[in-house]
Amino acid sequence: MTVVVKIGGARAVDPEGALADVASLVDEDEDVVLTHGGSTAVDETLEELGKEPTYVETPGGVVGRFTDEETMDVFKMVMPGKLNTDLVESLQNEGVNAVGLSGTDGKLLRGKRKSAVRVKEDGKKKIKRGDHSGTIESVNADLLETVLEGGYTPVVSVPMLGEEKDGGYTAVNADADRAAAAIAGALEADLVVLTDVSGIYEDPDDESTRIDAATTPTEFESVKDAAEGFMTKKVMAAEEALEGGAASVTVASANADEPISSALEGDGTTLEPGVLADDEAETETEAAE
Repeated sequence: MTVVVKIGGARAVDPEGALADVASLVDEDEDVVLTHGGSTAVDETLEELGKEPTYVETPGGVVGRFTDEETMDVFKMVMPGKLNTDLVESLQNEGVNAVGLSGTDGKLLRGKRKSAVRVKEDGKKKIKRGDHSGTIESVNADLLETVLEGGYTPVVSVPMLGEEKDGGYTAVNADADRAAAAIAGALEADLVVLTDVSGIYEDPDDESTRIDAATTPTEFESVKDAAEGFMTKKVMAAEEALEGGAASVTVASANADEPISSALEGDGTTLEPGVLADDEAETETEAAE
């Protein structure tokens, strides 16, 4: 079994338990690919440099980061730089021989670079140009499988390689949840999305209303209806993972005891391939991060 784990970048997420759990799974000869977010760290670094982070809302109601050139420079410094290195260092101290990779390494994550994004401002749909973002369209699964077969644990960070019209490439931002989804689909793996809540709640303010599982399209519609705010993109990513071939997706708390193992045993909100309708409509998600 291969497990793809995404550790969220929210301030309330403590990765320590997840990293110890990765070590336990690796000791049991499980293949683990770790991915991570980092939007909070990127925002804090931007603010330290005197730049206000910019977020936009798509016509579909999804809120994401707008990435200009200066933000992209900070993004490259923080995500595959400090955050990825810190996680690799921590895993080495857990006895895991981890290897840090960005989406640009070995053409790991690739897709078209966007020249603009569609946004909604003051109730009107507009085009916002100058975006340094893209949507992942291909994953170099061979690279990840080679690393895993060599006895190493990949720790993957965006950015991705954005394909230009002239055939060249540019490193651009991509949503970390969707990156994890693309990787899980390419490896036909179980995906565990660790965040600062224990799953998806029918009432976002009441943990006791957590939806434990969805296995049919009707149940999945209830999950999508319940998702609000940041959870909306995680549900979109879960759908993309299952469409891409992932075995299952579980959204769970990063701060639980043995968070990955417990999520795989059902402690969270688990979505299975049966939730996909035969006539599944393509989801429009223009926001980058």
